[in-house]
Amino acid sequence: MIYLDYQATTPLAPEARAAMLPWLGGPDPMGPDLMGFANPHSPHRPGRAAAAAVEVARDQVAALLPPGGRVIFTSGATEAINLALVGSGAKRLAVSGIEHAAVLDTARAIDPACQAMAVDRLGLVAADANLGDQPDLVAVMQVNNEIGTIQPVEALADRAHAAGALFLCDAVQGAGKLAPPANADLIALSAHKLYGPKGIGALWVRDGLDLAPLIRGGGQEQGTRSGTLSPALCAGFGAAAALAAARMEEDAAHVARLWQVARERLGGWSLNGCAQARWKGNLNLRRDGLDVARLMSDLRTLAFSAGSACASGSGRPSHVLAAMGLSASEAKSSIRLGFGRYSTLGNIEDACAQIDAAAAAQGV
Repeated sequence: MIYLDYQATTPLAPEARAAMLPWLGGPDPMGPDLMGFANPHSPHRPGRAAAAAVEVARDQVAALLPPGGRVIFTSGATEAINLALVGSGAKRLAVSGIEHAAVLDTARAIDPACQAMAVDRLGLVAADANLGDQPDLVAVMQVNNEIGTIQPVEALADRAHAAGALFLCDAVQGAGKLAPPANADLIALSAHKLYGPKGIGALWVRDGLDLAPLIRGGGQEQGTRSGTLSPALCAGFGAAAALAAARMEEDAAHVARLWQVARERLGGWSLNGCAQARWKGNLNLRRDGLDVARLMSDLRTLAFSAGSACASGSGRPSHVLAAMGLSASEAKSSIRLGFGRYSTLGNIEDACAQIDAAAAAQGV
């Protein structure tokens, strides 16, 4: 099986797994004086050791983010986004039309009339996009999960601030790969999109900004997010973040090489999204007349996607491709290939040959 769905989730880095193991065991996994299963909110020695592991991880995650803020651990990016949007108390919202459902659905629940900022044919939000009438908060993602385009988030944050609004950036696909937006007020990220474990994410909150909690019941996580933290998940997240920071340039160069090979091998396919302003571990392509369901059925040794994993099975054309101006038939003839740190050149060459041959067998 060749895995080509890195936007849906990334493989767990061996370093992250190793960091988690001491905190997953039963009694005395690390000796008579330390119990890795301890509750990090307990005051005894094992609890304090677990709490120390959480704080090490917090610092490692914070190193991916701007200075002058704090990291709040959550169950994932969806919770982080909900905490940002709801907890900020914003009533009037402006979001891009290609945001993840975690942003779009939550924003519409808060403000049914929220402004949807348009994107162009390349899948880019204009830096001077219409923010609507005096928004309280503007949300634009750093890297789109379906087409990989990198948005001008710092310019948009400046515009939001000029309008008196907060700026939220969903950096799930960009964290650990690109520099963070230095002037955002809120940044959401997810461990399992940067080679960490599932079940944990974080919200970065700029200093001086207070949020109302979504989850009450114990006052953990700086009084903002109640519930017992998992030292194992935190440790895995932290190790993955530290590794991503150390390998950022190397990982980017690796996927750029794979991108170039894939583009050459699939030369008869049309690219969805901008070729320049994008994370090159994301390759979204279309071929007119392609039956994507048949293609995926014919290529069962390849794990790739027809779009967002969160929207799979809905039967609806991608809202991202529709926002770019693609027709329903164009959207439905598109596939997404995602690759990253653990993909090899041989993987990409083999996969592209199989995809191209299977499409040709359909006569398209």
